[in-house]
Amino acid sequence: MRILGRFGALIGFVVAAAVAGVLAAATLAPFAVIGSDGVRGTLGTYFAMPDYLKIDTPQQISTMYAQDGTGHDVPIATFYSEDRVDVNPDQIAQTVKDAAIDTEDPRFYTEGGVDIIGTVRATLATALGHGDNIQGGSTITQQYVKNVLVQECEQLSTKKAVDACYNKAIEITPQRKLQEMRYASAIDRQYPKEQVLTGYLNIVGLGGTVYGVQAGAKYYFDTDAAHLSIPQAATLVAILNNPSNLRIDQPGNPKNGKANGYALTLERRNYVLDKMRSHDSISQAQYEAAVKTPIAPKITPQASGCSAATQYDAAYYCSYVRDELLADPKLGKTPADRAAELNTAGLKIHTPLRLDLQQAAQKSLSDYVPKSAAGVSLGGADVTIQPGTGQIVTMVQNTDFGNSDQPGITSVNYNADQGYGGSIGFQTGSTFKAFTLAEWLEEGHTLNQSVSTAGRVFPFGDFHNSCFNIGAPTQQWSVQNNDNEKVPGSMSVLQATAESINTAYAHMGMQVDLCGIANNAKAMGIHLGSGGTFLEYPSEILGTNEISPLTMAEAYAGFSNGGTVCTPVAVTKITDATGKDVPFTGSTCHGSIPSNIANTVQYALQSVLKPGGTAATANPNDGVPLFAKTGTTDGDQQNWLITSSTNYTTAIWVGNSIGQVGLEHFPLLQGTTGYTAKFSIGHELLPVLDAAFGGNPLPAPDPALVGAVKRAAPKPKAPAPAAPAPPAPPAPAPPAPPQPGHGGGGHGGH
Repeated sequence: MRILGRFGALIGFVVAAAVAGVLAAATLAPFAVIGSDGVRGTLGTYFAMPDYLKIDTPQQISTMYAQDGTGHDVPIATFYSEDRVDVNPDQIAQTVKDAAIDTEDPRFYTEGGVDIIGTVRATLATALGHGDNIQGGSTITQQYVKNVLVQECEQLSTKKAVDACYNKAIEITPQRKLQEMRYASAIDRQYPKEQVLTGYLNIVGLGGTVYGVQAGAKYYFDTDAAHLSIPQAATLVAILNNPSNLRIDQPGNPKNGKANGYALTLERRNYVLDKMRSHDSISQAQYEAAVKTPIAPKITPQASGCSAATQYDAAYYCSYVRDELLADPKLGKTPADRAAELNTAGLKIHTPLRLDLQQAAQKSLSDYVPKSAAGVSLGGADVTIQPGTGQIVTMVQNTDFGNSDQPGITSVNYNADQGYGGSIGFQTGSTFKAFTLAEWLEEGHTLNQSVSTAGRVFPFGDFHNSCFNIGAPTQQWSVQNNDNEKVPGSMSVLQATAESINTAYAHMGMQVDLCGIANNAKAMGIHLGSGGTFLEYPSEILGTNEISPLTMAEAYAGFSNGGTVCTPVAVTKITDATGKDVPFTGSTCHGSIPSNIANTVQYALQSVLKPGGTAATANPNDGVPLFAKTGTTDGDQQNWLITSSTNYTTAIWVGNSIGQVGLEHFPLLQGTTGYTAKFSIGHELLPVLDAAFGGNPLPAPDPALVGAVKRAAPKPKAPAPAAPAPPAPPAPAPPAPPQPGHGGGGHGGH
């Protein structure tokens, strides 16, 4: 049976050799050689096979770019399934080309894609040897064909399909060998030799996920393919012969490890050097020096994913971009398609991230908010976007990026929604008052209108919501001002905004539609970080809904942009490995509130940064016009400062990422507390942003919405009796589900 097996193999592979010979002759004189029936039969089988092999761009590393302070692109992260970077012929050292040709295919430049002599020799060796293996004989062009076919398999969507395709591409049969030869001959006619050689050197496997000589040079020797030395070039060509056994990144491998000098690879490398010498690609002296050189790898893994961006303080920004792309239907129909595109298509992903500003933002946050603190899940975040474009130019937080249960390390992005690697958001406190103010103005009220500040308990029956049943009129909402500060019995809305007086805003809320407040907020992009249902109880006025810093920045940028909101975007351009533009979902802008309303809100919020305003200590006073709003929830659990010029908007948050521990007197860095840290952060960061972006004069408010200033009442002839002290508020009735607590009330203005 063994003899019959060898005989069958001999017959099959002699046919392959005959085809190779006939093919070579046919290439030179096709009509002269197709004379005999035997030749016609062999060629009939051969020419019935497909001869067109589509050569797609092999899997490539995708790279994400930011900008340095001069506007130049800087790569900050890579994504790949296979570590591969295609290079041009002039980016590959001649020593690598010589080593590959001298070892793998010495007749590469003269053959027609199939080496007749090599094929016949390999056929005889196979048939007379074991009978179940094909021995060598493949040209570089044929090896390129096999790699292209394997690469096609890896593009399939299921493991079962990939495995079946792969087995077919490498199976040891005469049929597969004939098809490989057919493709190789066609490729040789279609492409120049230099292009075939470069394609081969770009696609070969070099162990693990490393493919191609450029990635191999980087990974094994921390250099480029153009700068490989003779011993290094010979080593890479040695590895491609059997990557699983000859790779040199496993120093403990007993058969081929560092301890025995990578013995298997060394033997093969010296074989390659000998071939290079025998073909006069290197001199005798170069050969002798090279064989004496030990194999000394400098393993330099190409990081995949966002951890590499840590060196730029940009890992959270990177993770947001990644999650944005994986959710973008323009990048692929399914999440799996989008992941494959990101990891294999060699995308160049350009972002608006400014590394110089990112560094400044990280410093200002880290100067006052530590990575962790005992007894509290301490979080801090800051994000800056540009009004009119939605481009996210910075995004930082206080923790280290990573998956760990250790304090101060998390992969959760505090700036983003839960669907983009973020949290569920945080109660916003009085920063939400801007939307109540917008509704107040839209319903015809003015900034100089006087409102009461009296009362600490407000019955639900005093509020109106045209869209939502807020509960029984007898339910009550408890509100207090900052540390029970003393305020006059009434004040203008402008003054109440500057000082962020909660009870004044509660009275404003009783005079407008709660549904209108919610709808104004939603029109400006406001939504829960969890994606859940927005709560429209009276307490919404003081910011009890949990919203991400990025979403709040988006909405405030809408005020800055005259009421036109642009959705946040962290990508400005994407190209594929060929340089072709790749479609993606960019920012979309839409009008949300009338411009006169937006401009008047801006005017009112300028007072927050003036003396007496809640954010006066954060004002850089550098001449750039700014408006701002602060927000703090009960016990200083969540603390906010949102600031904007016409050219940028930044949202700062410091608080609890999880839990209900208050930060009222919690010590942080440089003498700050959870409450005061936001002002120190802003005072350090805002001058940097002002210098980078500046800002135009803020627009004038609508005079009709400012309203006339009421004259003070004439002094009475006799002293007026002192106003009685307000009675102690009755204990509030338990709210009916799902009514939240008063939230945002404690220090909502600060």
